[in-house]
Amino acid sequence: MTEGKITKIFSDRVYYRGDFCCKTITIKDDTIIDISDDIDPEAIDYALSIIMPGIVDTHVHINEPGRTAWEGFKTATTAAAFGGITTIVDMPLNSSPVTINKENFQKKIEATKGKLNVNCGFWGGSIGQDLSDIDDLLKAGCLGIKVFISDSGLEEFPNISIDDLDTLMEHCAKKDAIVLAHCELDTLDAPKCNGNLSSYQNYLNSRPKEWENEAVKIFTNLSEKHNCKAHIVHLASDEIIPWIQQKQNQGTPITVETCAHYIYFEASKIKDGNTLLKCAPPIRDEKNRRGLVNGIKKNVIDFITTDHSPAPPNLKETISGDFSKAWGGIAGLQFLLPASWTYLKGDLTPEEFIPLLTSRPANFLHLQKRGSIEIGNKADFCIWDPEEEFIVTEDIIQHKHKASPYLNEKLFGTITATYVNGVCVYENGKLIESNKGELILRSNNEDA
Repeated sequence: MTEGKITKIFSDRVYYRGDFCCKTITIKDDTIIDISDDIDPEAIDYALSIIMPGIVDTHVHINEPGRTAWEGFKTATTAAAFGGITTIVDMPLNSSPVTINKENFQKKIEATKGKLNVNCGFWGGSIGQDLSDIDDLLKAGCLGIKVFISDSGLEEFPNISIDDLDTLMEHCAKKDAIVLAHCELDTLDAPKCNGNLSSYQNYLNSRPKEWENEAVKIFTNLSEKHNCKAHIVHLASDEIIPWIQQKQNQGTPITVETCAHYIYFEASKIKDGNTLLKCAPPIRDEKNRRGLVNGIKKNVIDFITTDHSPAPPNLKETISGDFSKAWGGIAGLQFLLPASWTYLKGDLTPEEFIPLLTSRPANFLHLQKRGSIEIGNKADFCIWDPEEEFIVTEDIIQHKHKASPYLNEKLFGTITATYVNGVCVYENGKLIESNKGELILRSNNEDA
């Protein structure tokens, strides 16, 4: 055996091939080299904590470069490590400049240097620009292309027209590249968010399910037309799930995510003026939440993300409580696992829950060596205790700002330790190693 750093970890509950087993895992540098039934006295003993693959969050807005007052790679990847997340994928907005060409993408890559506490990949974006820019983004390493079918809220990232989306998906199908879409059709009629501007119900009414349903139909029909891989981000409407399921059963290459906040929160419990919970599509009622859970159980919804989209408190209008002015986005990267688990533990076993955060998003990204515990795979691990509960306090939150709707919530699932590329970067409330993450690029993602 050639020289290299050897680390061994042990638990009675290692999540291995769909079950919990008593295992010792041996790591050499950044790779798993052995998985044994033996209890090795030299191993770090995590006792009854679950050792599972590192969590993969495919939907994160880091905002760097250009808007580091909102968030940045250092704070975002620190929060991820505290949450057991070992790989994130950054969206092409809300950084400045937005990632819509190779030049802007290189600025994004430059901004990561010395700041990645977890692994990081990137989506490119399309606003209907020349297809040569799309080719350049894919060649440079973007994992796919994100579009908005409705107003994104940023002038520099306008929504794509349906005609341009048609052209884009035809082109991306030839490149075997995935297109991701924010599916809301805001050209349809809806009540205006006026009158009591702090009323959550008024805001909810202003973005009806119909917007989402109709946009999903357009997007999935184009996926079917071109046989283009299509991913629906942050699904919030349960009404469209049967349509998606039918398309999937017909072989249309559609994948779907929902978000932790659509699972943990529900509309009737959102107080007027609580703009920390403004997002688009909006958080809906309990019946809708149960519909999303059923979509997860039927495997129509493939995995769960955060859509972490933070902003300073003044942009969230936390004082005025005005939903019409507040930035739409949930700050929740650090709490993907506990927020999702706290609600879903009533519906899913841990064995059923874990793939929603690990192997399924990893497979979606074609990260063949991440997302599962196997010899030869990268040594990314989340070690956690599903029975333990904690209250989210400001001193816990590692995001740039403490303004998160999870503040003061009681959650189940404490993160004991996080390993990134064979290194324990977080343990027992402290970041103990920094800058151990790697870039995840399309050119090498199958070997990542």
